[in-house]
This record gives sequence, C-alpha cells and structure tokens, in this order.
Amino acid sequence: MTADSAHELLAPETGMGAVTLRVADLDAMTAYYRDAVTLQVLDQRGDATVLGRAGTPLVVLEHAPELRHAGPRDAGLFHTAILFPTQEDLAAAVYSVASRYPTSFTGSADHLVSKAFYFTDIEGNGVELYWDRARTEWSWVHGRVEMATLALDPNAFLREHLTEAAITKAHAAGALVGHVHLSVGDIATARHFYVDELGFATTVELGPQALFVSAGGYHHHMAMNTWRSAGAGRRQQTLGLGLVRIALPTQDDLGALDERLRHYGVATRNDGATLAFEDPWNNRIEVAPRP
Repeated sequence: MTADSAHELLAPETGMGAVTLRVADLDAMTAYYRDAVTLQVLDQRGDATVLGRAGTPLVVLEHAPELRHAGPRDAGLFHTAILFPTQEDLAAAVYSVASRYPTSFTGSADHLVSKAFYFTDIEGNGVELYWDRARTEWSWVHGRVEMATLALDPNAFLREHLTEAAITKAHAAGALVGHVHLSVGDIATARHFYVDELGFATTVELGPQALFVSAGGYHHHMAMNTWRSAGAGRRQQTLGLGLVRIALPTQDDLGALDERLRHYGVATRNDGATLAFEDPWNNRIEVAPRP
C-alpha cells in the first residue's frame, strides 16, 4: 500500500491536539505559558498543568525534574506552533511574551501563507505564534504550497495590529495548535513514516533538510527538519517533548489508521479511545477522535 490514493490519506478534517512537554520547573513553565503566551490554566492536578484557550487544551506541562535536558543535536521538538484567529489576537500574545520575556524572542517571518513570531521558552522549547492568511490567498504549484521566509518587522506589526481590546481579552480569545515541527535524523525516513505510513500529504520539500506535511490541503500540520539534528538516533527519556496529539474526525478514522499502521509493522496501542505509537525517533504520538 502507498499513501498516494485518497482513501489512504488522513481525513481532510484532521488537526492537531495539545502538545505535552516534560519540564523541570513546573511553576516557572506554567507562568511562562500563562502570563507570557497568554494561555489559561484549564486544569492543574498533581504533577501536571493543562493550559489552553477558550476551553481547548494547547499545552500540557508534566513535571519531570529527574530527567536531563536533551542535547542540542538530539531529535525532538523544534517548536509548538499556536495559531491565532486574528492578527490582533496574535499581536496581543506577541506583545505579552516580548514584554515579559524579551530575551526569549528569536525571530519573525512572513511565510506567504502566514505571519509567524518565534520564541524559546525558559527550558529551551521552541514556540511559534502565528496567524494564517485566508486559504484563497495561498498559491499551489504542482501539489505544493508556495511558502517563503520574508522579513517581518515585529515592531511594525505591533504598531499596526496591537489594540487595547485584544490585550484585554487575550486569555479569553480562541487559539489552536496549528502545527508541530520536529527535529529528526533524516528526511527520507520522516517521509516514509509520516507520508507513506501515517497518511499525511507532502506540501513542501526542502531536499534533505526539511519536509512539511498536512491533511485536507492545510499548509502544514507537521514538519520535520534536520537543521541541527542530522543523523540523530532514537531519543532517550529527556525533558522537552513528551507527546504529540493528532485529532481525527471519527472513531472509524481511528480504526482505519490503526489497521494501516499495523500493516506497515508499526507497533500500536489502541485502548478504544486513543491510538498510541512512536515515530522512528521515539517521539510519542497519540491519535484520538476529535471531541
């Protein structure tokens, strides 16, 4: 089987769920995502904190102080990308992070399909805050979406879009995990797993350096790059990425994915509600029907 035929692709309504991070300092990391990124604490019990927007979980922090930090060239998380519905909502979040943790800002770019601002949280995890242009403004050529990395002046963006109203309602406005970007050991293996086996469609290819994949014609739900991790092997238990969640539309979609992964020899764990497995770098992935 290959993922070229439509019935073997992930359903068009597929999206991303909350990302779990293993953290050394739960209080400090909760403060970063709550006070700077402007997420709400949705649940807090024991050694875990769930943060999100408008009742939707986006980031789950698990306290794991016994673990070491990952090495700089290890596979794992490149960034969690949080998608905001309006440029005003994005500006409020960017302003908040830049005001409270100015040294965590690492860059900004206009990607043609989106405008993005990049940060590194206080334990070294990448964070992207972004807004999408309307899909009617995206350009596709031979099945690939046109993306670029153009200059985006953060101060000019804030002058144009930051409003008092957006700042006031920051924690209440909706947001989603738009995509998850991973550091991997090689792109050929990533393509085989995420496209041929899991069922995403390729949307952007940058030779042996990066791969962008999606369901339903989105610019990308997941991406993988080797920019700092070429040759990386399977991850050990470390701080950082703990779990990537993918949301499918129905229980039938979950069953079909389980069958397909088993056909390819991927070890899966299906408890009836969620399907769990690991990618070739031992990144844990959990798939469930969307609530």
